Amino acid sequence: MIRTKIQSFFNPEQFQGWGKTHKYFEGWYFKVVNLDETKAFAFIPGIAMDNNGRKQAFVQVLDGKMQASEFHVFDAADFSPVPGIFNLNIGNNFFSEQQISLSLPGIEGELSFTDNVRWPKHWYSPGIMGPYSFAPFMECYHGIVSMDHSIKGLLEINGERVSFDNGRGYIEKDWGHSFPSAYTWMQSNHFSEPGISLKASVAKIPWITKSFVGFIAGIWIHNKLFRFTTYNGRLRKSIIDEKRVELVLENSKFRIEILARRNGIATLASPILGLMDGRIEESMTSLIEVNLFDLRQKQTIFSDTGRNAGLEVAGKIDQIIVY
Repeated sequence: MIRTKIQSFFNPEQFQGWGKTHKYFEGWYFKVVNLDETKAFAFIPGIAMDNNGRKQAFVQVLDGKMQASEFHVFDAADFSPVPGIFNLNIGNNFFSEQQISLSLPGIEGELSFTDNVRWPKHWYSPGIMGPYSFAPFMECYHGIVSMDHSIKGLLEINGERVSFDNGRGYIEKDWGHSFPSAYTWMQSNHFSEPGISLKASVAKIPWITKSFVGFIAGIWIHNKLFRFTTYNGRLRKSIIDEKRVELVLENSKFRIEILARRNGIATLASPILGLMDGRIEESMTSLIEVNLFDLRQKQTIFSDTGRNAGLEVAGKIDQIIVY
């Protein structure tokens, strides 16, 4: 068990909850958009445990275009991760970095993923959380499985056969015991040309007896990743209201300016002390305007708008407002 836990720690995409029996959740987020961008879904498999050890496995489905969601509950015994790799079965559903196979009410089929773009990892920085990966007792940890990839396959959705060939996908995950008390999250890999993907989030992070506003963001532009995180930069601005989310982040070389416009939303379940008893609202049809500025050359090196954007705003937002 100890060897498995250490091995998974340095590979955040894998199941992290070995030995956990209470007050714990872990979930993966698979976003898929077909080629003509008429269908956009998120499939969220996971496991949740409350303070008393009551457990449930689940697969949550978000239909971004229809602004609807479904939460499918499974017996915890149906949750079956494989040690040493990211392979996960929940009942007759299968999830991995390269493939998903779904057998849910109203949804059947298989999708495969190729040319996955991973977030770089090192022994001193296992994933997007960098050195915070080693911090014990955080309420929520985060990982990027694939910033961008191509999709092949089809799903039968409520009797309609939908091809996802040459569509785009994205995979991330969270684990811990609760989502932050306030956060915003956004993602898009549909810009004016392929090979570009953005992910950004800002959250209130409890830290020992205090707390701080933390952020993690990255934009992948034609084989180069620009990173903006609590441990390598500064949050210059975080303004959130009912219509928009505006962020300005800097590291030593670059500044990224983000303006996300909130659009049609659906309600998802979220973890509170393990079980999925909370509620959050997510859009998959938002737009994100992005400007990347080179501080040394004093010029904009990228400016574009992302479509089919996932966008969440949740909790006591005044806690993460920065002017």
